[in-house]
Amino acid sequence: MTDFAEIWSYLAQGPLLWLTATLAAYAVGDACFRASGRRPIVNPVLIAVLLLAALLWLSGTPYQTYFEGAQFVHFLLGPATVALALPLWDNLGHVRRAALPMLVALLAGSTVAVVSALGLAVAFGIDGEVLASIAPKSATAPVALGISDRLGGSPTLTAVLVILTGIIGAIFATPLLNALRIRDWRARGFATGVAAHGIGTARAFQVHPTAGAFAGLGMGLNAVLTAFLAPLLLGLFR
Repeated sequence: MTDFAEIWSYLAQGPLLWLTATLAAYAVGDACFRASGRRPIVNPVLIAVLLLAALLWLSGTPYQTYFEGAQFVHFLLGPATVALALPLWDNLGHVRRAALPMLVALLAGSTVAVVSALGLAVAFGIDGEVLASIAPKSATAPVALGISDRLGGSPTLTAVLVILTGIIGAIFATPLLNALRIRDWRARGFATGVAAHGIGTARAFQVHPTAGAFAGLGMGLNAVLTAFLAPLLLGLFR
């Protein structure tokens, strides 16, 4: 047992261990997702997060140690977000025809996302650093972390909230939109991207390519608008 602890302590210092653990956890999550027939509730990101959280807890590994090893995955968030421009270009004609409704939906969705989060937080007596961390939770992770840091929030807490927002959106977007009888793939995708950023966009691509393209557009535009709205709206709640 002592030998195992010593070996684990040695391996935990290597960055490849946590990068490998991250990729393996997602592979397990994706396998479960496929085995379930791609049911939204069996979200691969959620499964990966739970597996990694259990591993960190059982091994007593601080999050900072994990992040130092897995930060390459974090770095890839930027290029992955930019790459979403490719399917968007393929649907440029659809975007032009729906430009005005999308702008209205974007303004409404971004505002509601920030105001609802801050309103609920204030109602529960939350303020200060935590309140600032909540404001950008619906923006994509690279942007949300930067906004949180500028507002005096905790980027680590914001990262957790961003992931939870994306997972919840990815799980409930499809059944909710079905229940509302929204059939337009442009509207479905755009709403999912605004509300659930990258994780929701990944789910939209699994459902339909047009929905995925518009989800990417919604995610990108929401990130830009949130960068302006979050500081303004946060000032109203402080």
